[in-house]
Amino acid sequence: MRILLLTQVVPSPPDSGPKIKTHNVLRYLAQRHEVHLVSFVRSVDEVAQAATLVPLCRAGVTTVPLARSRWRDAGYLARSLVTGRPFLIERDASAAMRAAISRLVSRQRFEAVHADQLSMAQFALDLPLPLRVLDEHNAVWTIVRRAAAGLAPGPRRLMAELEWRKLRAYEGQLCEKFDAVTVVSEQDRQDLAEAAGGEIDPLVIPIAVDAEGLAFAPRTAESRHVVSVATMFYPPNVEAVHWFATEAFPAVRRARPEVEFRVVGSRPPARIAELARPDSGVVVTGYVPDLQPILRQAAVMVVPLLSGSGMRVKILEAFARGIPVVSTTIGVEGIDAEPGRHLLVADRPADVAAAVLRLLDDPAEAARLAGAARRLLEERYDWRSALRGLDRLYGAGPLAPDQSAAPSPVGAVEVGG
Repeated sequence: MRILLLTQVVPSPPDSGPKIKTHNVLRYLAQRHEVHLVSFVRSVDEVAQAATLVPLCRAGVTTVPLARSRWRDAGYLARSLVTGRPFLIERDASAAMRAAISRLVSRQRFEAVHADQLSMAQFALDLPLPLRVLDEHNAVWTIVRRAAAGLAPGPRRLMAELEWRKLRAYEGQLCEKFDAVTVVSEQDRQDLAEAAGGEIDPLVIPIAVDAEGLAFAPRTAESRHVVSVATMFYPPNVEAVHWFATEAFPAVRRARPEVEFRVVGSRPPARIAELARPDSGVVVTGYVPDLQPILRQAAVMVVPLLSGSGMRVKILEAFARGIPVVSTTIGVEGIDAEPGRHLLVADRPADVAAAVLRLLDDPAEAARLAGAARRLLEERYDWRSALRGLDRLYGAGPLAPDQSAAPSPVGAVEVGG
């Protein structure tokens, strides 16, 4: 089958949760079908990153430039107020993307379109193809609803409340119009069915990682710090890191003054950078191209999310690597992990701090959790097996070699827009 895959971000390198998810879906589909990737790009570097995916995408790769700025966002917000469509959808409503897809469909024969994330659904909805699939990384409306609940009364909260209501209506109506919808967790399935008034029944296909590519590494004497790995331009991650650093980590620091809290992730805002005060024990690294040195020194990974939706890839990768995890209840949503068996779960600052100290003080307990978590990861969340639900939509297809590490031909990416 020839599949048109539409992505909001180039899924290469797979260095963040959404990109890891999409990259592994692409790898799975590419082993069985011909895929043409169409993705937004924001820089020349991203065009080059798209070129690395040419060996996987036997039907081709097309990129479409996307510009972002605060001034543009203000215009999209005003348009959202006029049209009634969510701001998050108006922001990506690109005429250039529509034109690029139209040209492709007129030149090539596709049997299916796979829209990766809600913002790309608008470009797939009206395509005259036999199969249209919407791949929901999250029930997006619930993320904004949770974020709105955490804001102080005022204009920002009013706008967030309006946005999540727009998103719930839009997301529910949109899902009804696709031939198939996939979600990553049972909770997201329920949330989208609620948005659609019970008119849909999405297929649950969990986020998957590469178990073979992520080596299990038992903790050593070098592993003594606490780490968070998350994109720092995503508001729920910012909220989580700030909460842990200010509410829970001080208790850890008082008990273990030698322990640092290392915050890894691209584009940390000022409120995160300011956490790295002298003697705070907080180290804000920003984006790190090679995580290995930091992860070797990590005794615990924390995922202290207070809002958000979907599944956290960072937990799965920590499971794969042998790093014990402390998470909130929201953080571990969507992952079939048992508290006390695969990780520790706590929601109050004092309890989160106690859980971290428990793993720092008891290496045998930390190793027990890490070993059980790795076994769970291998059984349920490796991409080679976890994504088999996609075969229900596209058919199994003939299995081809995985070409994800192959060199890319020069000039094989078409730039649209």
